[in-house]
Amino acid sequence: MSPELGGPIRILTIHGPNLNLLGTRDPAVYGTTTIDEINRELTHRAKARGASLDATQSNLEGEIVEAIQGAHGQYAALLLNPGGYSHTSVAIRDALDACGIPTVECHLSNIHAREEFRHTSLTAAKSIGLISGFGARSYYLGLDAALAHVETLRSDEFRQKR
Repeated sequence: MSPELGGPIRILTIHGPNLNLLGTRDPAVYGTTTIDEINRELTHRAKARGASLDATQSNLEGEIVEAIQGAHGQYAALLLNPGGYSHTSVAIRDALDACGIPTVECHLSNIHAREEFRHTSLTAAKSIGLISGFGARSYYLGLDAALAHVETLRSDEFRQKR
């Protein structure tokens, strides 16, 4: 059964470059929460809502593209923090567009309060929403948004079939 139409909601979180350094990388900007702590909390929150969550991290643009492509037909939604690639990667943007998986883009820092080159996200235009500036909570808010979106799609689908 398609993840969009029924069965348990499966979410894939994709962490981009340098996010493996969370907890030690510039804590004033990114906080002290590690990627493992974020993943544990996301998994706990997904499970509490009857969903499941998988997570992956890569510093390589092509691996992120492959993760997005591999998620097609397997996951109902994506949480994506493309890191610095959000400002530069046409390839990740194109993968999001080609796969059409509802995606919530998350950033720990407020990208609009930082250097000007960070103010534009190429990938956000292919996402259903962008959450930034709340530290690790950006991911948790993103999960809530992704789950609400999928639940609404499923509810609409159910109503159309009646």
